[in-house]
Amino acid sequence: MMPEFDPARDLAIARVIRAPRETVWRAWTDPRQLERWWVPAPARCRVEALELFPGGAFTSLYAEPGQELGPHLDACILAAEAPGRLVFTDALKAGFRPAASGFMTAHIFLREHAEGTEYVAQVLHAGPADRARHEELGFFDGWGTVAGQLAALVEGRA
Repeated sequence: MMPEFDPARDLAIARVIRAPRETVWRAWTDPRQLERWWVPAPARCRVEALELFPGGAFTSLYAEPGQELGPHLDACILAAEAPGRLVFTDALKAGFRPAASGFMTAHIFLREHAEGTEYVAQVLHAGPADRARHEELGFFDGWGTVAGQLAALVEGRA
């Protein structure tokens, strides 16, 4: 179920990916594939944990070129319903432990489409200030770039 979109608090991107839904799902749920597109190139990523069950960990590290890997995402999986829905939040850590500084919940939807897969990433925030902060941090550029990298990978262009 897709949450109700509130433009005052939420951000979203959508695109059609010309690949089967199961292929896109694997790119999201296989840590080695996820590392190939999860951060905007030329930065690099390492997935430390991706436990696809409610309460499971989703943690990754990030580095710009020439830098050491450092914290990127420390989140909790809320739902993983193959091959169409993945929900995670940084407001909680693995095991549903509250996080000190989380501010978003991401809903990833993969739907059948005549040209492949409709990909929707809907990111919910507690309020307008968190939404504005995420937008200022480069939500559209960052999430849009990685969606393009995901598409390139599963469409065989990467």
